[in-house]
Amino acid sequence: MRHTDSEALPAIVHEALGAETRVVGADRLRGGSKKGVYRVHTSGSRAASVIVYSWAEAENFWPAAEAIDPAHPFTPASGLAPFLAAQRKLDRLGVRAPEVLLADDSRRRYPADVAVVEDVAGGTLEALLKTDPERASNALDELAAMLDVMHQQHSQHYGRADVLERGDKANGDSCEQLVFERAIDDLAEAAERDASIGSAAASLHDRLQELATRVAPRTQHGLIHGELGPDHVLVDASGHPVLIDIESLMFFDVEWEHVFLQLRFGDRYPVLFRPGLDPARLDLYMLAMRLSLVAGPLRLLDGDFPHRTAMQEIAEHNAKEALSLLDS
Repeated sequence: MRHTDSEALPAIVHEALGAETRVVGADRLRGGSKKGVYRVHTSGSRAASVIVYSWAEAENFWPAAEAIDPAHPFTPASGLAPFLAAQRKLDRLGVRAPEVLLADDSRRRYPADVAVVEDVAGGTLEALLKTDPERASNALDELAAMLDVMHQQHSQHYGRADVLERGDKANGDSCEQLVFERAIDDLAEAAERDASIGSAAASLHDRLQELATRVAPRTQHGLIHGELGPDHVLVDASGHPVLIDIESLMFFDVEWEHVFLQLRFGDRYPVLFRPGLDPARLDLYMLAMRLSLVAGPLRLLDGDFPHRTAMQEIAEHNAKEALSLLDS
């Protein structure tokens, strides 16, 4: 199984917390597909545990893509640079993410980008919604306010935080064009891997084109997380939400975020909904998102991603949902 060399963890943690710190255990946390995430237990330090991120190539379960454009908003964001750019942007806005204790791309201690961050002790919002609905409800209200702050940040340019921070520009004509082009690619890929999508590929292609023609041009974009489900929100000991997996933070159409929020938060989404969203974008982006959630999980299964049943179920569910949108 892929994992960071456990012998490298003490050196990384010592650098972050001090030489008197002793590492007494480490657990690889479930869920990461682009980086390794480890909870490291310590003694003799100010923190009983910390989280270590490892962006080692061996921790990335996604198959390598050919001719990849690193500035494209939908290029999988991985590495210390996008993480730190997102951290800086959120910190300036007062939006909480785990505190960074060490960031190291020197490759002296370990041959990959690594970061040590605080271990937010309260667990995920996803778990809290099941175990303590009242506490989760308060965190969800605060999350809605955090998203208001983010989505009300505007930029004429779209693109990931790290791309824009270094003065580069994302390719493409518009957010809706990028979404449409990716949806066409996802449809072609899904059609080869899923028989139900394959049999309806022509109709789905026509539906995407029809929805794309309804979208009017736009010149301003909001700041979005990019993949914000309740599993990407931690709740700290005081009940406040903390955003994680922030590497894809970008300026883009906020409707792209809201479609994902709707899918992942389900019955709880009305707390996060805001008026003024463009219905035409929502329609196009919902179908595009469904197709992405068929093609992406099936692509991930080409490798040795360990949680295979869950990925297969995600693909099958979203294939059914995509087909249902042909009748809407």
